[in-house]
Amino acid sequence: MFRNLLIADSGKGHVEEMVRMLRAIPALRLARLNLLHVVPEQVGNNFQEHWEKAAGMVAESVQRLGLNPSEINTIIRQGDTKQTVLKVADELDADLILMGSRGLSRLQSILSNSTSQYIFQLSTRPMLLVRDDLYVRHINRVMVTIDGTGVGDDALKIACELVREIPGGSLTGIHISRQDITPSRGGLSPADEALQKAVLRARTFGVELKAIHTTGDIGRGVCAAAEAEKADLLVIASQDRRPLVARALVDIDRLLGSSVSDYIRVHAPAPVLLVREPEGSRA
Repeated sequence: MFRNLLIADSGKGHVEEMVRMLRAIPALRLARLNLLHVVPEQVGNNFQEHWEKAAGMVAESVQRLGLNPSEINTIIRQGDTKQTVLKVADELDADLILMGSRGLSRLQSILSNSTSQYIFQLSTRPMLLVRDDLYVRHINRVMVTIDGTGVGDDALKIACELVREIPGGSLTGIHISRQDITPSRGGLSPADEALQKAVLRARTFGVELKAIHTTGDIGRGVCAAAEAEKADLLVIASQDRRPLVARALVDIDRLLGSSVSDYIRVHAPAPVLLVREPEGSRA
């Protein structure tokens, strides 16, 4: 469960509302909150003016959250926003990055130099994205993608730990096959096996998992299932991460490719919690 949250708030969107919803979950009430605001590098001689404006925005944000200033660590940095968020997350060893997203498509994100898209691609830490056009609801119905991978198991664990702390909370697991695979005689299909394992693992956390299996396009299928189940939060395992050697480059191929997690980021009907593959886990 998350204990050290980095909130990268630009003063827009529904990030603050999402923070309030998270703090309604008992296990997260004691989490350390770190609120980051970045002053752009290009302010020139107006640095002091921008710094004072940033301090005012941070103070207003803390007030809107209904927090005592002593309950939150406020940070103001100057620099490139994308790099600064990643750097501060490392400094704090944050276990969750929370930020807003305009829900731009991959091409739009590249052309507009999207901060959330950049961090989404490079961060190896769990990241909760809240689109500006979403209505943020109290978290009761959680959906998690089931894919049978190691990072998928991490996503299931996080989803179970969240739901376990929510009175009356429910968890749905969605597995989507690109095509049906006929099970061997008397056996289970790969999808059935993955979902059966997920149900059993969820029970070890004291959570009952409702299992759903469909076929077709994975990204569209996950979003459709989240809509049908009225999910308040979607937890997905994301293995879409650029190689370390490309950290300083814009990975056009990746951003324009068929990234499932990127499609879900843009189109999901609920905030998306991306659980990333830990650094060094790939050969």
